[in-house]
Amino acid sequence: MKFETPAAQNPIDQLKVIGKPADRIDGKFKTTGTAPYAYERHDVAADQAYGFIVGAAIAKGRISRVDAAEAKRAPGVIAVVTTLDMPRLGRGRMNAAYLFGGADVQHYHQAIAIVVAETFEQARFAASLLRVDYARAQGRYDLAEESKRAELKGEDTDEGTSAPPLQRTGDFEAAFAAVPVKLDAEYTTPDQSHAMMEPHSSLAVWEGDRLTLWTSNQMINWGKGDLAKTLGIPEQSVRLISPYVGGGFGGKLFVRSDAALAALGAKAARRPVKVALTRPIMANNTTHRPATIQRIRIGATPEGKIRAIAHESTSGNLPDGKLETAVSQTRLLYGGANRMTSMRLALLDLPEGNSMRAPGEAPGLMALEIAMDEMAEKLHMDPVEFRIMNDTQVDPENPQRPFSYRNLVGCLRLGAERFGWSRRDPTPAMTRDGQWMIGMGVAGGFRNNLLTKSAARVAIDKAGIVTVTTDMTDIGTGSYTIIAQTAAEMLGVPLDHVRVLLGDSNSPISSGSGGQWGGNNSTAGVYAACVKLREAIAQNLGFNERDVLFADGQVRSGNRALSLAEAAGDPGLSAEDGIEYGDLGKKYQQSTFAGHFVEVGVDVATGEIRVRRMLAVCSAGRILNPKTARSQVIGAMTMGVGAALMEELAVDKRLGFFVNHDLASYEVPVHADIPHQEVIFLDEVDPMSSPMKAKGVGELGLCGVGAAVANAVYNATGVRVRDYPITLDKLIERLPEIV
Repeated sequence: MKFETPAAQNPIDQLKVIGKPADRIDGKFKTTGTAPYAYERHDVAADQAYGFIVGAAIAKGRISRVDAAEAKRAPGVIAVVTTLDMPRLGRGRMNAAYLFGGADVQHYHQAIAIVVAETFEQARFAASLLRVDYARAQGRYDLAEESKRAELKGEDTDEGTSAPPLQRTGDFEAAFAAVPVKLDAEYTTPDQSHAMMEPHSSLAVWEGDRLTLWTSNQMINWGKGDLAKTLGIPEQSVRLISPYVGGGFGGKLFVRSDAALAALGAKAARRPVKVALTRPIMANNTTHRPATIQRIRIGATPEGKIRAIAHESTSGNLPDGKLETAVSQTRLLYGGANRMTSMRLALLDLPEGNSMRAPGEAPGLMALEIAMDEMAEKLHMDPVEFRIMNDTQVDPENPQRPFSYRNLVGCLRLGAERFGWSRRDPTPAMTRDGQWMIGMGVAGGFRNNLLTKSAARVAIDKAGIVTVTTDMTDIGTGSYTIIAQTAAEMLGVPLDHVRVLLGDSNSPISSGSGGQWGGNNSTAGVYAACVKLREAIAQNLGFNERDVLFADGQVRSGNRALSLAEAAGDPGLSAEDGIEYGDLGKKYQQSTFAGHFVEVGVDVATGEIRVRRMLAVCSAGRILNPKTARSQVIGAMTMGVGAALMEELAVDKRLGFFVNHDLASYEVPVHADIPHQEVIFLDEVDPMSSPMKAKGVGELGLCGVGAAVANAVYNATGVRVRDYPITLDKLIERLPEIV
């Protein structure tokens, strides 16, 4: 199905099932422990062995020798494969570092061996017996130092954010010099870990030259192609299966060493082999969010109108790695005729940086939205009003290109009203509650809406049960449920009459899960398949396609009606189709918006920060399931608090690795840290986006939260922290005197 004109009235608009807060249909499996994750697939292959991956103990250099003799003699050992046993594997399109093979070490904990044994404990013990000789080389591990040599570079993250190396509109320098009120400030964000609940894990089974991999992966089609390229085998010889994913946040968008080495281990052992990366190896062996150094300049008139805005960002990565596109939202979020954005890449020998939830906008807004507050203070303006004054309904770099639908102002206005913003004292450090200094903060939220083709197959059996099949994944986001809701709405059946099969590369290729594009695009693909099936049913029954009605388990046309089961007949019926987009995404800028409000308390003596309450007001098109969408947003809000207050991969700048590489030392917030969270979805649709008239919302819930927390801390204490995370050491000596 081609989507080339704005969506008109269609069966989704009935809103009998879509738009309702349905429970997750996979919830009962998750809560009872019966959802089969990759490492737990004991049922799919007999005689499974266990693989244990060994990571490099240096960050840069060469391996001169691996002595595996003792490991091979250890109890239960079936096979040992070391990096010196083969040339480098190929490299997938989405990988910056090589996953295995050869003597060169690119980063700490790069995989250098896999030991396969009868039990996990035997494999782990045998791995400790490997003796490895290294020739360490000098590496580059300090972003601040290497930023002095960083070169301009453009980027497209494949996740909806992009920016050229240098973008100019108007004359920023002249306009900035001329305005009376200006800000020039630097902000930093640290390296961060995905820290998902389920580790990277895979079970590999070879049948001749064909590989089946049960794995934990967000993008099945990407993964299939990249694994085939990595192993040097035909793509048609690879099957990926990933029906349940225990969190990814972007860390499972790409094939990692667990997949490649499970396949190599299984080939060597001539048995199925399962591999799970241990927590201590995940932070350095897989990917992370790269740190940034950002400079923001804003110039405005005394009335508060922005005349000049510039955002420059430097991030680091391996030579073939990608940038953190932290300037992308600044190109679109606020008006101003004179603009400049630029990005630089510093070459580092740290583990690979890559997509993490809301790449680009998440760290970019952590800087931009503090800068907006700092400008509002210089102008003696309310921060909400300053943002509203500088709203734009067109792309600031291309004023002939309007937004498809934009209601940032509505988010901020409603949020301020519901949060009690009028009670905020604009003078910092003036509000107390016992030993706590109280502050409120606000930030705008922004995330682009990406359109990508997606397909599905929909079938009806003789009992009237609908089955939807697609390689779409559910990473805890509720994909199973909204896909079932879409089919139920289109075919007029109850939700419990729909069965959904996800995460198999033998199924029609979907959008996959990433960049908050999965919900809108995957359901649009199901919509297209349902339209095709409806047409086939109408033709088979001789009904007029224009007045056929699917409702209450029946197909009706005029005074004729049959049950869906009767319409399908004994052999059943099926149809396959997908959504393909025209140029509406080019004619109209498609984005989502939020207003984030946070109240914090800061202990007057210790500087301890406690988030007291949070509110997100989201403008994101039609909300397909308010219950699952709310869960996504409050999870993202919690993640934003972590980025603001505690999350940081600490870099050993001498030896080149992340020191706190486990869940015991990498701190993340939990819901108990935040006593009250509220989410409001504006009632709206975006017909330019898809037949669903929806957009994404999961990452929007994160974008801007960190700055809202930082702005609240400033309002509480008068201490402005521009370097995340906002830890006690950055506050305590600058707190107001205790009165």
